Amino acid sequence: MATAREVKKRIRSVKNIGQITRALEAVSASRVRKAQARVLASRAFAEKAWEILLNVQNSMAGTSLHPLLTARAEVKNAMVILVTSDRGLAGAFNTNILRVARRFEERMGKPVRIVTVGRKGRDSMVRLRADVIAEFPNPAEATLASISPIVRLATDEFLNGTVDEVFIAYTDFVNLLTQRPRVTRLLPLSPYETEDQVVAEFVKNAPQVTTGGADYEYEPSANAILDEIVPRFTLLQLYQAILESQASEHSARMVAMRNASDNASGLVEDLTLVYNKARQSGITSEILDIVGGAEALQSSIDKLAGDVEAALSAQERGTRAVMQV
Repeated sequence: MATAREVKKRIRSVKNIGQITRALEAVSASRVRKAQARVLASRAFAEKAWEILLNVQNSMAGTSLHPLLTARAEVKNAMVILVTSDRGLAGAFNTNILRVARRFEERMGKPVRIVTVGRKGRDSMVRLRADVIAEFPNPAEATLASISPIVRLATDEFLNGTVDEVFIAYTDFVNLLTQRPRVTRLLPLSPYETEDQVVAEFVKNAPQVTTGGADYEYEPSANAILDEIVPRFTLLQLYQAILESQASEHSARMVAMRNASDNASGLVEDLTLVYNKARQSGITSEILDIVGGAEALQSSIDKLAGDVEAALSAQERGTRAVMQV
């Protein structure tokens, strides 16, 4: 059994950890509100832009489309943009999206090139010896300018034929308690369909769009419009995915730190009980030592008193014998 001093030292350590987790929980709670507001504000715009793009594609059926909209007849290579966090302490946030990305890569059965956004994803993919061709930090305040190099890399790889499809693996924000790992296709810009039921479980479905007879007037021309909006929409898709991932990250970290704080409080209570028991046992042991010492001292005193009494009795008998002579 641990001594009272050791238990007290452990209680102090757990309390210090609890203070850290509460501070991290407060920081994540303040950040998640801002991240949630950003993702909800841009989600409606991204879905509406997707709807307009599909309507334009349908209205131009039979004509040559933009290169970023044209699907390849045969998919030989693919790219996955993996969005994770730069820091840990977020529960299973990074583990879940890494597992989904690996399963998606295995089910594709084709060479997959990896572009990581976030240090956690980069470290994991390097350890797994994946084909990581580029790495980018996950910006604390994502902007279109900060993520444009990622889109430029993916677009160049797609246009020059190095890869035939580009996917984004990220965590979709549902609410503060629910975040779902998802995979969505970035290029070509069209809904992704698969017959693999395992893959279909974590592939994000395209938003419902109203494609019934929408008519558009183009100025100067449909091709000119597509040349302008398709690259912007590609950038918007990745921007929305990173916003979703950041909101999910802060939510997961807030919940994880709250659970850690609760566990620390419960552990302190349990350790306090152990400490009290150890302290009570120590006090009882000290009392027993004192009682044992007192009994031993009393025995010594009684023995000494007996010896003194015997000596006095002998001396008294000797005195009486001398007087009789």
